[in-house]
Amino acid sequence: MPLATSAPDRSRLRHSRIALAHSLSPTAWRESLEFRSADATRAPALRVGAAVLVVLVAGGLLDLPHLAGFAALGALASAFGRYEPYSQQAGKVAVVGLGVVGYAALGAAVGTTGAAMWTQIAVLSVAAAIAFWILGAFRLSGPGPVILIFAAAGAAGFARTAVDVRDVVVATALGALVGWAVAMLPALHHPHGPARLAVARALAAVAAIERDGERAVPGARAAIARAHVVLALGSRRRADRHTHELLALLGAAETVVEGAASGVAADRVAEFALFEAELRKVRRDIAIPRVDAAGAPVLERPAGFVREGFARVRDRALLVGAGRVLLAALIAGWFAEAAGLQHPLWATMGAMAALQGANYRHTVQRAIQRLLGNVAGAVLAAALLALSLDYWPYALAIVVLQTVAELYVMKNYAATSVAVTAMALLLTGLGSSVGPEIALSRIADTLVGVVVGVLVAAATIDRSDRHHLTAAPAR
Repeated sequence: MPLATSAPDRSRLRHSRIALAHSLSPTAWRESLEFRSADATRAPALRVGAAVLVVLVAGGLLDLPHLAGFAALGALASAFGRYEPYSQQAGKVAVVGLGVVGYAALGAAVGTTGAAMWTQIAVLSVAAAIAFWILGAFRLSGPGPVILIFAAAGAAGFARTAVDVRDVVVATALGALVGWAVAMLPALHHPHGPARLAVARALAAVAAIERDGERAVPGARAAIARAHVVLALGSRRRADRHTHELLALLGAAETVVEGAASGVAADRVAEFALFEAELRKVRRDIAIPRVDAAGAPVLERPAGFVREGFARVRDRALLVGAGRVLLAALIAGWFAEAAGLQHPLWATMGAMAALQGANYRHTVQRAIQRLLGNVAGAVLAAALLALSLDYWPYALAIVVLQTVAELYVMKNYAATSVAVTAMALLLTGLGSSVGPEIALSRIADTLVGVVVGVLVAAATIDRSDRHHLTAAPAR
C-alpha cells in the first residue's frame, strides 16, 4: 500500500508546482522585457570600460593576446562596489580582485591536472557555491560571482603547464590592479562624489512624496538613512565643511519627510530638484547652501563591510542559496557533459547566474532575461566572429560591449546579457581561432543552465516566498 503524503509535503509540492507554472506564464516573460527607470550614472560604466581598454591595449602592444582576456577579467573587479564611499570601495574592489585572481589560479591548476570534465564541473560547482556565499555575506555588489567562475572556467580550458598557471595568475593580477586603480582614481579629484550622489538620491526620494504621497515615505526614509551611512563611511571622524553642508541638506530632507502628512513637501520640491541637479555634477563648485563648519558634528562610523560580513556568514538564507547554487551547477554541468555539449562549464555558469535572484520571482525573471540575452548576444558574436578580424577591432568591440553592459545593468538584465554574452565570446576568441559555431554552443549550454536553475529554485522554494503569486495567482 503506498505511503500517504503528509499535509506539509502536499503543501510544499503544490507551492513548487505553482512556482514552476509562474516561470511559463505570460506575466513572467512580459516582466522580463520591461525596462526599469534606474537612477544610474554613466561614470562607473565608463571607468569599467576604461579599465578593460587599458589592459587590452597593453595585451596587444606586448603581443600577448592569449593573456589579454584574463587581464580583462581581472579589470572587471572595477565593476564592483559602485556608488560606495571610496574608503569602502577600495576594500571591496581589492577583495573581488583577489578573488578573481584566486579563482583563475584554481581553474588553471585544475586544467594542468588533466582531470576529466566531470571532475572539473564538480570542483567549479563547489567554487561557485563558495563565491555566492562569500560575495553575499560581504555584500560585494556588482556583476556577481559569475565573473569568478568565468575566470576559473577560462583558465581551466587554457592552462596545461605550470608556466601557463603562472602566466594566467600574473595577467589576471595585473588586470585586477589596473581595475582597482581606475576605480579609485576619482577619489583624488572628487572625494565627495559618492556622498553627493547618495544625498542627491535622498532628495529625489523626498521630492517623490508630493507625487506619490504616503507610499513614498518609507523609500525616502531609507534613502536618507543610506546617505547618512555613506557620509559617515566616507568622511573623517569629524565632518569637513562640505560634509557638513551635505548633512544640512539631509536635515532639511528629514524635516520634509516628518511634515509630509501636512503637505509641507510641496514647498520644497523645486528647491530639492535644484540641489539634486547640482549634487550630481562633477564640479567642485556647486550651488548648495553654504553653512559654517564650526562645530561640525562628529560622525559615528558604522562597522566596516568586513566585520559585517563575518557577522553574516552563518546567515541561513545565504547558506541555503549556496546549496541551491551547488546543486544546480552540478546538475546543469553534468547534464551538458552527458549530452555531449562542447562547453558544459557554461551550463554551470548559466545555472549559477539564474539563481542570483533575491526571490523566486526575481530568479525566474533573471533566467528568462539571461536566456533571451544570450541568444541575441550569441547571434551578435557570431556575426562579429564571422568577419575574421584581427585583435584590435575585437578588443575595441569588447570595450564597447562591456561599457554598454554596465550602462544597462540597472535597467534591464536581458539587454545587459546581450552585451555580456557577445563580450564573453569575443574574449574567448582573443588569441585563439574560434568560429561562429561557438555561439550555438553558448545558446545550448545557457538553455540547460537556466532551465536547471529554475527547476532547482522551484523545487527548493521556501513556502514564505510568495512574491510570484502577485503576478501569477494560484489556481
